[in-house]
Amino acid sequence: MTATDAHIASQPAPDADPRQSAAVRPALSVGKISHSYGPRRALDDVSFTVAPASFTALLGLNGAGKSTLFSLVTRLFGIQSGRISIFGHDISRAPGEALRLLGVVFQPRTLDLDLSLTQNLLYHAALHGISRREARLRSGEVLARIGLTDRAGSKVRDLSGGQMRRVEIARALLHRPRLLLLDEATVGLDVKARADILDHVRQLVTEQGIGVLWATHLFDEIMPNDDLVVLHQGKVLAHGQVSRVVADAGAQDVNTAFMRLTGAAAVSGRPAS
Repeated sequence: MTATDAHIASQPAPDADPRQSAAVRPALSVGKISHSYGPRRALDDVSFTVAPASFTALLGLNGAGKSTLFSLVTRLFGIQSGRISIFGHDISRAPGEALRLLGVVFQPRTLDLDLSLTQNLLYHAALHGISRREARLRSGEVLARIGLTDRAGSKVRDLSGGQMRRVEIARALLHRPRLLLLDEATVGLDVKARADILDHVRQLVTEQGIGVLWATHLFDEIMPNDDLVVLHQGKVLAHGQVSRVVADAGAQDVNTAFMRLTGAAAVSGRPAS
């Protein structure tokens, strides 16, 4: 995501319908997205939505296309086919308005290890055009929320893996987005740190009304009331509330449902219904 993309646009998006409340628009709408790397198709006609103030799990094995999808949503890659919008703002035609509402935590660590927590946050705020004074206020707020106020002056390299992830989430929330994308955010963390991160993100949904797209390959990170998108070999095999997806697959749990869906897709050569 470039600094230019991240700045707040001054005019409303041309494709947004002023009669339609932002509250009823999907936080994220992915429509018929396909993407190829040369002859290899990484995403094939992918469509789904993320509702505002909801937790949607994007479940897929490594290589399913999750990171490619995130790169498209954040405009790291250009869209080859299809359309993506954030709260009704098309990311190709109104990137400033769309990305203003988006916060992202990528799988690789992206904090500067030799800067303090506060310095990392202030640098990120500057990319979003937030004034120095406001950035300091917001940095204090987000550090308090993740319980790291006492480490504000510490170098990032002195934090644990779980603490680093919490700082990355705090950084993604500095410009007050309404949609948060997290790509395998708990990879490499111990059981307690994983649980803490998940609890924190779920609280953002219930307490702040943020829409979340949580990419994972771990079944135990998904709850029955979550929305679920099953992505396998670049195709969406199922989309809906977890309990419904499990029931439609004739399974008892997410693990079994995933195995049945991906097994059926392998046999038929197309997405399972």
